[in-house]
Amino acid sequence: MNTANRTLIGLTGGIGSGKSTVAAMLADAGATVLDADQIARAITLPGGAALPAIQRAFGPDMICADGSLNRQAMREKVFSDPAAKHQLELITHPLIGETMATAIAAAPAGTVVLDVPLLVESDRWRKQMSAVIVVDCAVQTQVQRVSDRNGWPSETTLSIIRSQASRSVRLAAADAVLVNDGLTLANLRGQVMQLASRLGI
Repeated sequence: MNTANRTLIGLTGGIGSGKSTVAAMLADAGATVLDADQIARAITLPGGAALPAIQRAFGPDMICADGSLNRQAMREKVFSDPAAKHQLELITHPLIGETMATAIAAAPAGTVVLDVPLLVESDRWRKQMSAVIVVDCAVQTQVQRVSDRNGWPSETTLSIIRSQASRSVRLAAADAVLVNDGLTLANLRGQVMQLASRLGI
């Protein structure tokens, strides 16, 4: 789908799949990349638009002394309480969507890649996409990468994986799949550039 001379392509994948690495490669190929996670972080920094509602809903313990979101406490809360997760999403998702829409409107003509971790779980963006790219890998690969990167215990990563769309559901929604298992960065880049060429990026 073209929106004012912009072609919107979705990019998604589970935690530890390598989605952010692929996003950077697509940017190198010439796409404008908009990262929903970066927007989510921005609205929960000191003075962020989401913080007043988060404090009202969850209490002052969810706000750090510097005025930012207490990410560890919130992570523990939402992954142990589905109702809390839903409540947080009701606060943050509309703000992320508004910011993303503004950024799309300001993007130069051409391909705009929307890097959205929960793309498959949400109906907001999928219907606007010309194509959806899924970065896929085995669950054990996800766990190992997150452990190496963040130092999290396996159970923490697995709880996040269980809270996201299943691998099969994500793959079923894909127009293109990048299998990022056992690849060197050079191999992955080669696949990404081939896909970028095929999609007209």
